[in-house]
Amino acid sequence: MEQHATKFKPAQFLFRIFQGALIGLGAVLPGISGGVLGVIFGIYKPIMELISHPFANFKTHVPKLIPVIIGGIIGFLGIANLLAFFLEKYPDPSVCLFIGLITGMLPSLFREAGEQGRSKGSFISLIVCMAVIFLLLNGLNMASVTITPNFFWYMFCGFCLALSIIAPGMSFSTLLMPLGLYTPFIDGIGHLDFSVLIPGGIGALLTVIVLAKAINALFTHCYSIAFHGIVGIVIAATVMIIPFSGFTASLGQAIINIVCILVGIVLALLLDKFNSRVDVNAE
Repeated sequence: MEQHATKFKPAQFLFRIFQGALIGLGAVLPGISGGVLGVIFGIYKPIMELISHPFANFKTHVPKLIPVIIGGIIGFLGIANLLAFFLEKYPDPSVCLFIGLITGMLPSLFREAGEQGRSKGSFISLIVCMAVIFLLLNGLNMASVTITPNFFWYMFCGFCLALSIIAPGMSFSTLLMPLGLYTPFIDGIGHLDFSVLIPGGIGALLTVIVLAKAINALFTHCYSIAFHGIVGIVIAATVMIIPFSGFTASLGQAIINIVCILVGIVLALLLDKFNSRVDVNAE
């Protein structure tokens, strides 16, 4: 990476902070993966290269990622309390807005998946991953599993959170919600509760140390198959969080939910368009 690539114009620096905030936001929002947003914004590869080889890539990657890191912290910590409020007061419209955002980003994600071509294996990966996630989440929902949060389970939350960053498409909320761990984990983050932050941080750090290089190698050597698998995961996870009961409760509620989905789609498409223009200008 050439040194001049790390010098941002003010607008580019602010936009990178905004992208980082969205990634941090996506890390905690239900059904959204911070890793997917990183892929769409073109930030995922340098992040994984830095995580996999921190000493070799520190000087070249950290300056470029500083605004992203700043934004990520703002989005991750700043949104937790606000998110908990909206999910409690307006659960269905909030989730429908998220669904719209994910749906609007799918074309970008599918385009990214085909960057190095597509094969039969790519589409098989998409279908298999989608089916596995459907079966897994349906099984968890049918079992109605509920767990009492403790140090170990908050470590598990940290594991899932880190996995949603280093493995795009893996939204940690889809695993934690059926287990009853999502709300206490998010509340703990929002209130800076160290009994939640410490085990969560330990779980996240261990996950990065153990899995980052393996996942980076997977995407390096099996790019198309891996990314098409992500597309399948994203589709399945998105379908599973659709609040179907909110569309049948009343006509007014159904209209509100549909409007929220459409708003999310439009915002995602505008963000993708703006992101493409900024990337072109940054070259």
